[in-house]
Amino acid sequence: MTALLTEAEVQQKVHEGLAALPLQGKRVLVIIPDPTRTMPLPLFFRSIVASLRGRASQVDFLVALGTHPPLSEAELLKLVGLSAAEKAQAYPDVHLFNHAWQDASALTQVGEISAEQVAEISRGMLHQSVPVRLNKLILDYDHLLVCGPVFPHEVVGFSGGNKYFFPGIAGPDIIDLSHWLGALLTSFEIIGTKNTPVRQLIDLAASFIPRPRSAICVVDTPEGVAGVFCGTPEAAWAQAADLSAQVHIRWVDHPYETVLSVMPAMYTEIWTGAKGMYKMEPVVADGGEVIIYAPHIHEISVVHGAYLHRIGYHVRDYFLKQPGKFDDIPGGVRAHSTHLRGVGTYDPVTGIEKPRIRVTLSTGISEAECRSVNLGYRDPASINVEEWLQRQDEHLLVVPRAGEFLYRLKPKGAGCS
Repeated sequence: MTALLTEAEVQQKVHEGLAALPLQGKRVLVIIPDPTRTMPLPLFFRSIVASLRGRASQVDFLVALGTHPPLSEAELLKLVGLSAAEKAQAYPDVHLFNHAWQDASALTQVGEISAEQVAEISRGMLHQSVPVRLNKLILDYDHLLVCGPVFPHEVVGFSGGNKYFFPGIAGPDIIDLSHWLGALLTSFEIIGTKNTPVRQLIDLAASFIPRPRSAICVVDTPEGVAGVFCGTPEAAWAQAADLSAQVHIRWVDHPYETVLSVMPAMYTEIWTGAKGMYKMEPVVADGGEVIIYAPHIHEISVVHGAYLHRIGYHVRDYFLKQPGKFDDIPGGVRAHSTHLRGVGTYDPVTGIEKPRIRVTLSTGISEAECRSVNLGYRDPASINVEEWLQRQDEHLLVVPRAGEFLYRLKPKGAGCS
């Protein structure tokens, strides 16, 4: 088992990493995760500010929301572990900002990836150029510092690093392109893979950023912090991804007919709670079922719900084999649809769609709404998690706090643990 770091060791790693950077008199913008990503962010917030006070001329924080809803002032303070009184007294000079991906006036274009480059990276799956747009706050600072966790991820392979720029603080064009590319490759194939075409795309996009970039990449577990890596976003992420592969992937001997993913409260809508499917899909048997258990979730998606109610959830080929029909649906929305529905087939002649597994919501979303978006329904009152935990066997797997650990089948003859 990987040894965990103490708070003092985390603080020391942050201090040493920042001490190595030329930040004297510089304005520093720190890009951090929102509440749907687990890490002891208050510890890192305090450590970063303590390390940079007296050196940097300004230290502010921008939440990498991607397309998630903006945080209220109270939510921003909670994210970094401050009360309003403490913020006013101890950190009056530190600003906390939300990203605004839909506000064109909040964005600036820093470059463009050509259609030829996109085609090469996507292995010929996509042939279009894409503008590289980011939150224009980056231009108000001398140095950009990413600070966030690294986990297996359904779109890019492993989260973290330059992903905090794309989609974290990006415009809609590259968000949609990168997510649709991930969907074309399928989450089933890409999740937990270190070097992927999507990672190549966002690393290329990051090369256009006209400011020096650094990163503090964190490998966090429910028991504590397993690793802190400082350096360039590419190098720090690569080290963190290697450790994440060791601590965030759980290997099982055989597939299960039923998987119950018990979702924690930090996932407040299916848009993020769908991670209970992504991380479990590889170990669900053909024809089996994954149940997303989250009585506290009452929304498909606050931001994208209208689109998802219009198209529903479908396998990738449902979209690919009906060319032109869904061109007005953002690529990121189509990607989410296919990721949650999983791999499968679609015959455009018969209209028959055959997902490999069944996906059932056991949430605060009604049966009628679940059926309308092509998902199964189970009354959450019919599930007693403790009882299900007691009766786990070779057919049933119950996963408390699902969403961050990736489950995979052991290769035949391998002795993984």
